[in-house]
Parts: sequence; structure tokens; C-alpha cells
Amino acid sequence: MAALDRANEPQTPVQLRPRIPSGDNSVWADVSPLLHAACQDLQEGDLIHGDNFNLYAAMSALEIMDPKMDSGMASTYYSLDEAIEKGAAPVPISADKTTDVRCIIDIMDHLLACEATWHKGHSLAQTVYSCLYLLRPERTSSHVLLHSYCQVIRATCKAVLSVVADARTHEEEDLFVMAYGLPLSGDGKERCLPLLNAVEETICRQLRASKTSSSKRRVSEDIEPLQNNPDLEEGYCKALLCRLRFRKHFYHLLMSMKRPQGGGLELAREHIASCISEIGHIRKSSDFLRASAPEMSEKNVENTTASGCQPIGFDASLNSRLSAPTPPRAIKIFCLEKALEYFVKLLHDLDVICSYSLDPSLEAALLFVVKFQKSQPDLISRAHLQLLLVQNGKLFGRYPMFSMITRAAGLPEAAENHEFQKNQLMVQLEQMVINLLKIICTNAAWQRRKLGKMLQDLRVIHVQLELAFKKEFGNTSNNENIGFKIFQHILVWLEEQTYWIAFRFLTVGFELELYADHDYCMVYWYIYIVLINLAEKKHLRIAMSSGAGKKKTKKKRDSLKDGGMNYQISDAVKFLQSQIYLAEGLGMMLAALRNECKIVPPQSPFSTEHEIFIQQFDLLLKACLPESISYQTYKESTAQANFSTLAMCDYFKVAHKMAKELKGNFANDPDTMAELGRIEQVAERNNIALTVISRLGSADPSMKISFTLCHHPFFATAIVKRS
Repeated sequence: MAALDRANEPQTPVQLRPRIPSGDNSVWADVSPLLHAACQDLQEGDLIHGDNFNLYAAMSALEIMDPKMDSGMASTYYSLDEAIEKGAAPVPISADKTTDVRCIIDIMDHLLACEATWHKGHSLAQTVYSCLYLLRPERTSSHVLLHSYCQVIRATCKAVLSVVADARTHEEEDLFVMAYGLPLSGDGKERCLPLLNAVEETICRQLRASKTSSSKRRVSEDIEPLQNNPDLEEGYCKALLCRLRFRKHFYHLLMSMKRPQGGGLELAREHIASCISEIGHIRKSSDFLRASAPEMSEKNVENTTASGCQPIGFDASLNSRLSAPTPPRAIKIFCLEKALEYFVKLLHDLDVICSYSLDPSLEAALLFVVKFQKSQPDLISRAHLQLLLVQNGKLFGRYPMFSMITRAAGLPEAAENHEFQKNQLMVQLEQMVINLLKIICTNAAWQRRKLGKMLQDLRVIHVQLELAFKKEFGNTSNNENIGFKIFQHILVWLEEQTYWIAFRFLTVGFELELYADHDYCMVYWYIYIVLINLAEKKHLRIAMSSGAGKKKTKKKRDSLKDGGMNYQISDAVKFLQSQIYLAEGLGMMLAALRNECKIVPPQSPFSTEHEIFIQQFDLLLKACLPESISYQTYKESTAQANFSTLAMCDYFKVAHKMAKELKGNFANDPDTMAELGRIEQVAERNNIALTVISRLGSADPSMKISFTLCHHPFFATAIVKRS
């Protein structure tokens, strides 16, 4: 067994022991040196765990007795009945109408802040449903204003939960979809909007009455004012109306986006514009509400209400005893301004989704999602996007996946109805495409894990399709046979798609900050290899689609990098060529720095260069992407890199030239134009850095070289300084 108590023993150098095979003949071994080395290697915040580790389950199993980690420990009330009996949520809130209206506006503001906090991944029970008025729907029925608002809050929460649960875009440890048996339905959605509309109409009449002159006020005497102070009537009416209207339009927005086949997107955009407008009015009402508070408060960025007063009727600790265990997290509710900022961003993200043209193109849909993810959208918008993309196994609920795959593979329209779509392998491939669309809608960390595992499945399908192709047609070539064409085109498209996923897998690692500076060399080397293969497959697919078929060409690296000699290379492939040169240049520059000891990798049994290579690319290596790639291949490719030969290769100059020349070909594609501009900038700066290093000599001890991602999300820029 492991002897852990060896404090008095002299420390010895850590020696890695060979892995012991499992079985009846296994023996126990002392792993103390290994554990000691692991402790030394772990940094603050690091955690060693198995694949089946679940943070929530682990923390829920511990009775820590700390209010920050044990949500059931600290509690003001032991039951909802006790809270009501002690006056925590009175109805009406006050006998004075002015105070009652002010307190209701505070409740509305705090609920908005709670809702934004919930959307960001916290517990529904400890955020929105910390409002005691929501827990007993029947208690508020005598107060029409409060009752209508509570109804629409419940309906909105139910709609959001439904979307996120159906899309399954939430993180595996995120408890966003857990409702804990809370009363979400209330009186049902049938009465939600009619009551809200009736309240809105009443307040509109009260607002109009408050604006009438004294001579006409007698005519309006039959309209009961909102509250008792005539000087505050108009301000309170406006403050209430913008909050009620925001709720109404936001609920309409959610319902419109749920319509099948994107049928409600245009209407949803109208509600988005109305929501943003009402948020502007909510902000404008803040000064009035602060001024009319009992004790005028200074503007405080931490306030959850516009008035600066504490809301009545909230207790976040109560639900920890009422329902299933709430997450062991200390929750800080967003301030009102941060909540409004969150909703503005959410609305803008939803507007981007609603403005998408729903083109029947699989490639366009994938690129749209990748572009959309750059804005770092939150869970709600990602869930809506996923449900829009995949409905009833079809793209946008309109286009069968087999048709989308055949179009993406460059096949004629006649192939879309071929009986091959009933083939079991094709059915599996369609499901994988559906899974891919769902995966790229998830957050970056979840997306990367799932993409890495998906690569192996795609390779298995590719091998099975190849075997079926050979069994069906042998080694003969028959381009006139539609079945032969379908097999041939889909095989090439599938390989291209697999390398595109591999490229996405590698680049998302930069977004997640998974790579240290000493990892960049192997990462850019692997990106270079993947891009070479991606460009080759894309070039072959485009050639096949245009009827050129397979032709003998030079070696793939030479043909794809020599854009000037092969006039048939498309702009899309030339774009990849510019990235290939940039990745190769960065890989060789970093290899030269490593070889000349300017970058020193960490020395640890857990972080040797070989170990890091396996950790970073394990899923790619298991999927054989590409074949015959190993750590030994990487070492042999970079062992001879040095600055004297690097300066002669002109990687960065060629990348800069290609990006600059391609800009004219993508004048109608602003996204590609922007990417080419970034590539041009990184290539130019790295070329200058390379020139400086070559002139000064890499052995100069005063020269300091670092890398930054300030000009591109995943292509680094070298910075050279002298100390």
C-alpha cells in the first residue's frame, strides 16, 4: 500500500516506474514518490480527477458546515409559513398607496437582477424564487399589479427552462435546468398576458389622467389614481409601464422564437427592439425613483433596485429547506445595472440569430455558429440557436440532413433522393451531423471535449464507408454511376469535415487558455499538419464538384503551398494556404527558440515534452488525425530548426503577401476580409520580429522574446525586447 507518512525520510529524486499491468499477478507498489511529485507539480487551483468526476456531486457529499459551501446551514426562516406569519411578504405591502407602489417597483427591479443571475448559471431556487410572493401564487390574487407581474415571471421562467432543457446546451455540472418542484405554472399561461395587458391599460389611463390640466381633471375623477401623491403620479406610472412592457415583450419574444421552422423570427425581432427600448426607459426612471425614495440615496453600482432601497419579500436561504438541495454556492445577486447590461447583450445575441437567413447550406450554418460563438453568447441565446438549427432531425426543421450532406459534398440535386439515404451508415452519419450542430452551440469547454471524442466516431464511420464502397464497386472507377459518385463525394467531404473539426478543436484551446508558451511550438506544428490535410481535402472536393475529378498533381504540401503555379486552386483553399504558412512559420520560429534554449520547457515527470504532447493531442492521435503522426514525427520535424535557415524560408512574407492579395477576392465577405487583415498584421509583425532576432543573434542574453494573442485569437505575435 502507499506509505504516505514519510516526513522524516530524506528526499530522493523522483523516478518514474513502469505501468503495472492489471490482473491476478499484480503487486502492490509504493507510490509515495509519485504522489510527492504530483504535489510539487500542482499549481493553485489545479485538480487531479478521473473522467467520471462531478464537482456538484462531490461537493454535495460533504457537510462542510460553512455557509458559503453548505447552502442549507444558514437560514432566516425555517418555513414559508413562518416567514409569512412574521410579515416577510405582506399583501398589500403597505396601506399607503405611494409606499406600496414604490415597494412593488423595487420588487420588480430585484426580480430582474435575480433573473439575470439565474441565467448566468446560478440556482433558480436561490435567485428568482427567493421571492416569497412567487412561492404562493394565491396570496397575491387580491393585489392585481403584483399578481400580474408574478404570473408573467413564472411563465417566463418556465419558457426559459423549457428551451434550455430541450436544447441540452447547459454544462454538465450546471443546475440551471433544475426547478426543485417550485411553482412555475401558477394559473397557467392562458391568463398570464390578458391580466398583464389589463393592468397595463389601467396604468396608461392613470398616466393620461395625471397629465390633464386642472380644468379637465374633474372629467377624470372617475379614474382612481395609482397612488396618493399627485406630484409623483406621472413618474410612478412611467416607471411601472416600462417594466410591465419589458416583461410583456420579453415573454412574446420567447414564444415567437419557439415557433417551428423559424416562423416567428421576424416577429421576434420586433419584440427585441421593443425590449431594448423599454430598458432605456427603465434606466431613465432611476433618477426619479432615487429622488422619491424615503431617504434619497446616492447612485450605487451595487444596488439591485433603481431606488436604492432594499426590496421586501425576498429570502434566498428559505428554499434550501423547502425543496431539494440547492447548489452549494454563495450567490451574489447582480446589481440592477449589470442585469440590464446582461439583458441588452442577450437581446442583441437573439437579434443576430433572428436575422440569419436560414440558407439551406450546412457549411453556411456551421460557419454562422462559429462566428456567433466569437461574441461569447450566454446559455439562453445558445439554446435558442441550437433549437433553431435542428428541428425534427432537419436543418431549421425544413431541409433533410441527407440533402444537406449531398449539397455540401458537391453532388448534383438528383442525388438528394437516392435510396442510399436509407443505408444504415448514412443514417449514422446524418445523426453525427446533427450532433455536430448541437455541440458547436455549447460553451467552449464542453464543445472542445465533445469535438475531441466525436473525431474518433467520424473516423470509424469513414472506415466503414470505405469498406462498403470497395465491397460495392471494387477497385473500378465508374463516374457515370450515381451511387459511385455519392460514395466518392461523401468520403472526401467527410474527411474534409473531420479535419475542420480537428482544426476547431485545436483553436478552441487558445480561447480556453489551455496552452502555455512552451506548448506553442507543438500546437502550431500540429495546426500546420491539420491545415495541410484540410486544404488538400477541400481542394479535392471542389475539383470533384466542378467535374475536374482526380488528377495527378504534385505532392500535397507542394501543390497546396504553391498557389502561383496551380491556377485551379480556389480562393477558399488559398485562404487556408495563408494560414498554413503562418502556422508553419510560428512553429519553426518557436522550435528555433527552443533549440537555442530561449524557451525552456518545465522539468517534471508530469510535464515532460512528450507527456505534454500526449495530453494536448491524445484525442487526435487516437483518431489517427492524420495517420502516422506521433511525438517522434514532431521531434524529427523541428529538431533542426534555427534562425539562420528560418530567415531564408520567408514563411511570414508569403503569408502576408497571400493575405493581402486575397482581400480583393473576398470584397463581399466582411468576415473573411477581417480575418485576412488579422493574418496580414500578425505575419508582418512576426516577420519584423524574426528580422530583429536574426540581426541581433538569438544568443544575445539581453534579448527577451515573448508571444501575445492581442492581434489574433489563435495566431500569436512575437514581441522582442532588450533588457
